[in-house]
Amino acid sequence: MSETATPAVAWSDVDAGAGVMTITLQRRPANALGLPIIDGLNAALDAADADGSVKVIVVRSDIPGFFAAGADIKHMSSVDAESFTAYGDRLRGALDRLASADRISIAAVDGLALGGGLELAMACTLRVGGADAKFGLPEVKLGLIPGAGGTQRLPRLVGRGRALDIMLSARQVLAVEAHAIGLIDRLVDAGGATDAAQALAAELCTMSLPAQRAVIRTVDASFDTPIEEGFRFEVAQEQDLFENGEAKEGITAFLEKRAPRFS
Repeated sequence: MSETATPAVAWSDVDAGAGVMTITLQRRPANALGLPIIDGLNAALDAADADGSVKVIVVRSDIPGFFAAGADIKHMSSVDAESFTAYGDRLRGALDRLASADRISIAAVDGLALGGGLELAMACTLRVGGADAKFGLPEVKLGLIPGAGGTQRLPRLVGRGRALDIMLSARQVLAVEAHAIGLIDRLVDAGGATDAAQALAAELCTMSLPAQRAVIRTVDASFDTPIEEGFRFEVAQEQDLFENGEAKEGITAFLEKRAPRFS
């Protein structure tokens, strides 16, 4: 297939029983998050929604040196204010779908994840970074701010002060620092992010998905509610899992000293 015919986003079929879908960004030269990638992400998520066996999504890049270099600046320079707003809405919509607590997603980051590329990674549930990865939100250099969730998700990951430092200075954060401050969750050898993310995805697929979804919902609620209300929400989630989830199978398997048979 010629380079011009290569789709901006590709995704894998899900093997029966495996539960992992891999979404690959492949828009040269640097995976700029223009409409081809936005539309491709939505199509991949449509496929994941239609396939009831998908438990974990891995998002990776097929472009050496880049996870995603940011928004499509060329596209932004050619549109009016109304079209610019529509573009931002479409990008945010795709990332919000990825961030849904109904699925687990893992960003496998080797190379640069800048601007919208970092916002894409932060929309994922977890992030695995190779030692050569670099992260940043340099929008102030363009007279803009991160507009696809960066101003909201980055402080939740690294704290207000560190988030402001990264955004106001527009600096690039090396992988070792990113791991130390909580921007990425696992640090692996350079070039190893995809393999490590897929191994993690396979591990996560052995757990109870309803319980994992409840963990995500409960942790996310902790950022927006008083702690007493958070405790009540936690109790409600646990009660629901016990009555309607897979807790009985997990408890029975533990007592019988066997692996649980989660759906």
